[in-house]
Amino acid sequence: MYIDSHCHLSFPELKANLPQILAEMQAARVTQAICICTTMEEFPEVRALAHAHPQLFATVGVHPDNEDVHEPSVAELVAGAQDPRVLAIGETGLDYYRLGERTLADMEWQRERFRTHIRAARQAAKPMVIHTRSSAAHTLEILKEEGGEQAGGVFHCFTESLEVAKAAVDLGFYISFSGILTFKNAADLRAVALALPLDHLLIETDSPYLAPMPYRGKTNSPAYVPHVAEHLAAVKGLAVEAVAEACSANTRRLFRLPEA
Repeated sequence: MYIDSHCHLSFPELKANLPQILAEMQAARVTQAICICTTMEEFPEVRALAHAHPQLFATVGVHPDNEDVHEPSVAELVAGAQDPRVLAIGETGLDYYRLGERTLADMEWQRERFRTHIRAARQAAKPMVIHTRSSAAHTLEILKEEGGEQAGGVFHCFTESLEVAKAAVDLGFYISFSGILTFKNAADLRAVALALPLDHLLIETDSPYLAPMPYRGKTNSPAYVPHVAEHLAAVKGLAVEAVAEACSANTRRLFRLPEA
């Protein structure tokens, strides 16, 4: 019934308890989950999860925050994406939230990495998982410059403005909401969710982070994605079953995900 479109089951907080997590997913009617890659060093483990468990799938890419890691070429990313269990390129994008003493000019390495991922997605004909934080203008600008709309994808764990969301949707991208949607101080984000068309929305956990209410502050898990659906349904004034069905259909359409 539910699909977690973005989780990190290869992270230490979760992989040690994988049998329990998979059992809890089944009990919560979370039939599939996409395990997101954040470094090329991590990719073999993420891919192995997807091959070992039929309900799990993988991506290939390097998170924009990760420094001092292997920098992939277009060819490496395309090669990783040839695996049928690897559904997307990413997570990729831009993140200026922790600039510190650096300037935007100093982040050119991050923008070049993003361009590499977009080119790989276009070549591999796979969608992208986009991370953008304090960098929406550059994220959209580079997507347009590189023809990112030809690959498509999702702006995951969305926290930006309605203007940014509409610009992404206009480029053919989906918007994914995480447990942040359930937080008391997220009224602006709920307004964004209300304004967007349901046929362009996904749900996710981004576990082990951002556990939804009533589990905020605890380790997140794909089994909690129904709570995101419940809050999205409340925002939209719809039955949770309708939201779950629509978001699952959107996820399958975007990632060419088979039926569970």
